[in-house]
Amino acid sequence: MLSLVLIVSAGTAYSQYNKDYFFYMGRHFMMNNDYHEAIRTLNVLLRFDEDSYEGYFLRGIAKYNLDDLLGADADFTEAIKHNPVFTNAYTYRAVTRSRLGNYDDALKDFHEAIELRPDVPNAYYSRGVTRLLNQQFEEAITDFNMFLRHEKKVADAYINRGVCYLQLKDTTKAYEDFSTAIRTNRENPEGYNRRGMLYMEQKRYDEALEDLNTAIKHDSVYITSFFNRAIIYANTQRPVQALADFDRVIEIDSTSSLTYFNRAIVRSQIGDYNRALEDYNKVALYTPDNVLVYYNRAGIHSQIGNIEEAIEDYTRAIALYPDFANAYLNRSYMRMRLGDMKRAKQDHDMGERKIAEHRARLNIDSTYSIYNDTTQKFDKLLSFDAKLTKSFEHSKEHEAPSNVAMRLIPLYKFVMMNADSTTVARAELYHSQREKDFVKRIGNDKLWISRSGSNIAADTLIAMEREISEQIAGKRSWELIFQRGVIQSHIKQYTNAVNTLTAAIAENPANPFLYINRSTTRAEMIDFISSIDNSYQRITIDADPAKRLHNSGTRQYNYDDAMEDINKAIKLYPDYAYSYYNRANLHAISNRLPEAYEDYSKAIELNPQFGEAYFNRGLIQIFMKDTRKGCLDLSKAGELGIENAYETLKYYQTNN
Repeated sequence: MLSLVLIVSAGTAYSQYNKDYFFYMGRHFMMNNDYHEAIRTLNVLLRFDEDSYEGYFLRGIAKYNLDDLLGADADFTEAIKHNPVFTNAYTYRAVTRSRLGNYDDALKDFHEAIELRPDVPNAYYSRGVTRLLNQQFEEAITDFNMFLRHEKKVADAYINRGVCYLQLKDTTKAYEDFSTAIRTNRENPEGYNRRGMLYMEQKRYDEALEDLNTAIKHDSVYITSFFNRAIIYANTQRPVQALADFDRVIEIDSTSSLTYFNRAIVRSQIGDYNRALEDYNKVALYTPDNVLVYYNRAGIHSQIGNIEEAIEDYTRAIALYPDFANAYLNRSYMRMRLGDMKRAKQDHDMGERKIAEHRARLNIDSTYSIYNDTTQKFDKLLSFDAKLTKSFEHSKEHEAPSNVAMRLIPLYKFVMMNADSTTVARAELYHSQREKDFVKRIGNDKLWISRSGSNIAADTLIAMEREISEQIAGKRSWELIFQRGVIQSHIKQYTNAVNTLTAAIAENPANPFLYINRSTTRAEMIDFISSIDNSYQRITIDADPAKRLHNSGTRQYNYDDAMEDINKAIKLYPDYAYSYYNRANLHAISNRLPEAYEDYSKAIELNPQFGEAYFNRGLIQIFMKDTRKGCLDLSKAGELGIENAYETLKYYQTNN
């Protein structure tokens, strides 16, 4: 009792204690790399104290470590707003903007940080890295020099300065810096790797191998050293060793298209055509816009007699780059082997025309593509710094990989469930007195508003439904009828559930929550029908609307009845966030993306803590080509506890 009195009478002190506690716990979670929990804790701090610049700063670092760069930028900006002389915030925002490719603003932030604290060396180092990335090599060297005046034992500074010298063609100074980096930290593999690459460029293969072997000894999963060593083995006619190192790289990173590409070349050189084809197939999967994968794969198909497959691949190469003279000439030969003399002649003539155009431009435009030059060979191994991506103006959208959460978060509905602490906590984030009165009126402590299904065993649900049916027989009430309808939907008796909920609505036609559940049940019934309709592509309640847009020609499912119910619920209760969220989902899976955006926005207006609405609105904006705003919404969703938001955000920030 005494402590309670003290809390009530000393609210300011308690509030300060809370703020200090949450700041301490946020920092504690950060130090343990638990960034999700750090964000949740710092959210509480910032609700107590909206001016806590250190809170925004820490949350920005947490978001940065979750690859939420836009969210980190926003938090560092907020920290600077509340403390305009916060040097670290300028530095971290600069680093974040550098990773976003916004080098101009990053350099401005570094300037501010250095103006505030010219004696702190870290800003010079980070600005040097940004200038290196921005190809301002001489300026970067100046920054690394300033940093090294204060900190002479940082190997990475010598390595980065060496890279700058290398870009300026000063191999002597580059060699000196890489060697100094090795002497500074003999266990850092990057120094050996960089010096080994320099030796490799100079064809000093024995010295290069010695450095790369040392790098691998210090880090057995350092893929750049394995990759570079494989290049040396291939260039010195040791294909077995080269393939072993490429295998090791792929073992560590199974999606390395560059490694598959190089391994395919080595395999084809030793006549292992079938496995070379397997590698090119992987490259086509991971980098479908690369013209060389189709051109080289076509060559292998022609070697083993797959003439039609070769023609198909040459056609793909030409589609990606219509001026590819070699591809026309080779396709001409393939068509001639099939006896298609007419189209063979057309390809031959087109190839010769492209060659003539190429030769005419050689003295005019030195950037004119090598792909028109029939003397060019395309079986050279690519270095680790090469980017195996599309080389031409042709562009194509890429679908996200299957491990990235690209689906809408599902509809909200009333469910029967054994609530855990997460469910209870989430329910407290949005207060609706009318909803609480409704649940209290139903009188069942297992009834919760949720986007998840029931976690009660099916046989238990069946027993509950039977018991409620008996109660209804003795005393008919809309409350019991509603509960029966909810349970029927859980056990997938969708037709019965819709009929039961219709009966409840007939008893209480002015209750919006009854319409919400009938709406979701109707939508789930469509989902269920589509999932067992094997003649057509599946369309689910949480389906990716981007894929839905591409489903022309497939069977369409009608959500009009579900939409009519949710419209009625909104009319009866126009201030309920979940109704707008549900209607937004229905709009999204019906390809009405602008309408979905408007409804998600309304849901967020009514419930600013609605993480699911931010997540789904983020996806909608991305699909409508407003990627930056979409990523900001995904960032906010992650901040509000939607953990898979960060994986989705990472994908879109990396691929746009």
